[in-house]
Amino acid sequence: MPSKEKKIKKKNFASFNYKEAFKQLNLTELLPWEIEVESVEPSNFFHERMERLQCFDLQRYEESKKLIIDALCEEAIQPYKHLKIWKGAALESDTTNGNVDYLIAERKAYLEAPFLCIVEAKKDDFEQGLAQCLVEMQACQWQNRKLGKEIDVLGIVTNGDGWRFYKLTPGVRVYQTLLYGIAHMEEILGLLRYVFQQCEQNLN
Repeated sequence: MPSKEKKIKKKNFASFNYKEAFKQLNLTELLPWEIEVESVEPSNFFHERMERLQCFDLQRYEESKKLIIDALCEEAIQPYKHLKIWKGAALESDTTNGNVDYLIAERKAYLEAPFLCIVEAKKDDFEQGLAQCLVEMQACQWQNRKLGKEIDVLGIVTNGDGWRFYKLTPGVRVYQTLLYGIAHMEEILGLLRYVFQQCEQNLN
């Protein structure tokens, strides 16, 4: 009888620490990324939604923080009618797998590549959030390459209050912005609009 191929056990995204994630992508450093964007004034609907969310504790728990992330992403993605946000989506590469907090892909009734952006929500551990975001972005890149799409994959790590943006290029270089604070809400919305604009352009 022919020998059965040994099935490779894939490593879960959440099990990577900071050092392991860098080694997984063969990275030694992150490159600085400066994004020049215009601030975006929140809509009246957004102001009202944020006011209503005050009935939740928005400070202490990761799940509560996701309510803020939901509201900001929902507000910023409105102009981009070809995009959809998938929460808790399953994702895998040839060596890794898991479920991601937020995955941006084309707006359809079903999820399929190209995968454009990852948003990783972590209560306060930005280092662990980055580790997961890096390997998830790599998995997106692997899926996209199966389609012959060599595009940047974008990433965001946030605890709801602080936001940091990432870009993984086809040449496996990773760029990182400074940390932006939610006190500058208009700037965060401008940055999110920029990211979603890049995502929509990468669909074409």
